[in-house]
Amino acid sequence: MKKLLILCCITMMQISLMAQNGPTMGWSSWNTYGVNISDALIRRQADAMVSTGLNALGYDHINIDDGFFGGRNTTTGELIIHPTRFPNGLKPIADYIHSKGLKAGIYSDAGANTCGNMYNGDNLSVNVGFYKYDQHDADYYFKECGFDFIKVDFCGGDAPQNTQHLALDPQERYTAISNAIKATGRDDVRLNVCRWDYPGTWVHDVAFSWRTTHDIWDGWASVKGILAENLYMSAYCYDGHFNDMDMLEVGRSMTTEEDKTHFGMWCIMNSPLLIGCDLTSIKNTALALLKNEELIAVNQDNLYQQAYVVGLSNGCHILVKDVETLNGTKRAFAVYNPNDAAKKATVLFADLCLGGTVKLRDLFQRKDLGEFTEKLEVTVPAHGTRIYMAEGEIRKERVRYEAETAYISDYQELKNNIVEQTGIYEYVDYCSSGLKAGWLGCSEQNDLQFRNVYSSSGGEYTMTIAFISGENRNIRIDVNGKRINTLNVNSGGWQTVSTRSLKITLQKGINTIRLSNATGWMPDIDYIDLLPVTPTEIQVVSEAYQYETGPAYDLAGRRAKPNTEIRIQRGKKFAIRK
Repeated sequence: MKKLLILCCITMMQISLMAQNGPTMGWSSWNTYGVNISDALIRRQADAMVSTGLNALGYDHINIDDGFFGGRNTTTGELIIHPTRFPNGLKPIADYIHSKGLKAGIYSDAGANTCGNMYNGDNLSVNVGFYKYDQHDADYYFKECGFDFIKVDFCGGDAPQNTQHLALDPQERYTAISNAIKATGRDDVRLNVCRWDYPGTWVHDVAFSWRTTHDIWDGWASVKGILAENLYMSAYCYDGHFNDMDMLEVGRSMTTEEDKTHFGMWCIMNSPLLIGCDLTSIKNTALALLKNEELIAVNQDNLYQQAYVVGLSNGCHILVKDVETLNGTKRAFAVYNPNDAAKKATVLFADLCLGGTVKLRDLFQRKDLGEFTEKLEVTVPAHGTRIYMAEGEIRKERVRYEAETAYISDYQELKNNIVEQTGIYEYVDYCSSGLKAGWLGCSEQNDLQFRNVYSSSGGEYTMTIAFISGENRNIRIDVNGKRINTLNVNSGGWQTVSTRSLKITLQKGINTIRLSNATGWMPDIDYIDLLPVTPTEIQVVSEAYQYETGPAYDLAGRRAKPNTEIRIQRGKKFAIRK
C-alpha cells in the first residue's frame, strides 16, 4: 500500500511537467462573462490563478474568449481591438499573463463574424474572423502578440448563425488556419477546433483538440448530455490529440455530487480542463475539487488515453484506462451513475483486465481502501461518480472489445450519416453495454477498427463477433492488414444479437482488427470477444518456491488444469497462484 501511495505522490510532483503535453488546463472567460470582458478583468483572473495555487497544479492557460474585437480596417486588414474593453490592445495583456508564468490564449472564428456578433449583439465582431485573413491574423496573434492557444469557433462559417450567411467547409477552413499558424514558425500553439459536434476524423491531423458537442451550460442536464455523447469517443483520442467536452462549470450552481461527476469524468476522459467560474470568488469546495492532484494526474497521464467503456451495471457506466504504463497492472476506473436515484453497481476486476489481489485507492477521498479480490460493490448516489486507482497483481488480456470503443474511419457528426453513408454509435438496451455501432459499410472507409488489441504472446485466438441484422449481410475481417475471412450473417431481427466465431492469429504486442464491407451495408456490431486457443506457460510471481501445484492463472486469466506443475522464472512478475 505504501508503494501505491509513493507512486501517487511522484505522479503529483510531475503534474506540472506533464501538463505541457496533456489536455489543456487553465481558465476561460466565456462561461461567466460572455463578451463582457476587459483588460482589468483578465488581469485579475491571471492574478487569482497564481494566488489560489492552481497554476502550481498545471492550470497554466488564461484564455480570452469572444468580446475583445473592435472591428477591422478593411483597407489594411488590421484587426481593431475594442477601444474601451482593451484600450491598450492585446499584446500588453498577453505580456502580463506571460509575466505570471502562464500561457495566453485567444479566440477567433473560421468565418467572418463571431458567435458574439450573432448571439450577444456585439456589433463590433463583424468581419473579424480568420476568413480571408488567415495568415495576417495568425501572424498578429502568434508572432506579434505571442499567444499560445486559440479557440476557433464556426458561427461565421455556418450560414444560419451569421448575418452574412456564409456556408463554409469546416475541413477546408480549419486546415487553412492550421497551416497559417504553422507558417508563423510557432510549433507550440494549441489550436482548438470549436465546430460543436465532432467534425470528422480529419480533425486529428489539424488540431490539438476539438469540441465534440454543442456548448455546455450551467446545469446537470448539460453535463449528462455531454457525457452521453462522449462515452463512445475514446477511439478518437490518441497520439496526444484530445476530444474537448467544453469548459468546466464547476463552482457555479450544480450540487457537490454533480460537480464531482463533471470534474472527475472530464479528468478520466482526458478532456481539457478549462475553469469557467470567477477565480477571484471561487467557492472553497470547488477550489478543493479543482486542486485534486490525483484526479489531475489521471487527466495529464503521459499515455494520453481517454477512458473507455467496459460495462454497464445497474444503470451505471464503468470506464477504465491505463495509467503510467501501457498494458500494465495500474489502471484508473470510474463508476458513473447518470440516473436520478442512487444505484448499487458491481465492478468485476476481470472486466478491468486485472487479476489476483487488487489494491484500490479512492481518488475523490484521496485514501487507500485496501485489497480486494474479484470485484468491488459500490453504491453511487444520483448523478454521482466514483473514481479509483487500481493496482492488480496480474494484468489480464482484454477479452471483450465493445463496438463503442472502436474507430470508424469515416466517423463524423456534422452531416446526416445515412445520406453520407457514415457509421454511428447508438444507445440500445439489447446490447451488452447499452451501445452498438451501426450504419457501417458501403465503402472501404466506413469500417470498424479495433486498433489496440493487445496479445502478450501472440498466437491463435477464437474471435467471436456479436452482431445485429435482420437480413443477410457480409462482414470482411482483416487482422493487421491481412484479409482473414468474410462472413455472411443474419441474426434474425434488428433487435436480436447473435454471434459467429472464427479463428484468427494475433502477433505479439499491438494488433488491429478491422471489420468492413466495401460494397454493401454491414450488420450492426455489439462487440467482439477474443480468447486464446492454446494456453501459454503458467508463471507465478512469488520467488519463495521453485515448484508449486494447484490452481493458477496466466497473464490472460486462464486457469491452469488441476495438479499442473507451475514453473517460476525468477525476477519476472507474470501471474500468481490463487
